[in-house]
Amino acid sequence: MSSSPATHSPDTALSADLLSVVARLNRLATQRVKMKLPFAQARLLSTIEDQGAARISDLAAFDHCSQPTMTTQVRRLEEAALVSRVTDPADARAVLISITAKGREVLARVRADRSAVVDPYLARLDPADRQSLTEAVRVMRSILADATQDR
Repeated sequence: MSSSPATHSPDTALSADLLSVVARLNRLATQRVKMKLPFAQARLLSTIEDQGAARISDLAAFDHCSQPTMTTQVRRLEEAALVSRVTDPADARAVLISITAKGREVLARVRADRSAVVDPYLARLDPADRQSLTEAVRVMRSILADATQDR
């Protein structure tokens, strides 16, 4: 018997804590860095890089926003040459949005700048805590890989 997302398990508190801490750490990095790219656009660029080329409607669904809102965001990225439109090989009437080489460079810079905010705090950790955190990141990557296969 599978459990629904609303079902509470012994791991519910751990899940909630994990999501809360990751969100707060993400906010810390975002708030303390001066990004050349607005956060929403950086997040969209990251989504396109992670998911691969996608239709605007799929990006809107993934980001839980309207298609017109997503069209505006994509247009801004396109004007900055961070994404490009390519014909969907499965449907010549449709287009896919893909990240450009410049988009990958900008995204790498955003990630480096945000990471630099956290670096001093990591440097203060003792070796055992650093190792625990390294292992926790490995576990989180495993969770994400498992969740990706469930789609």
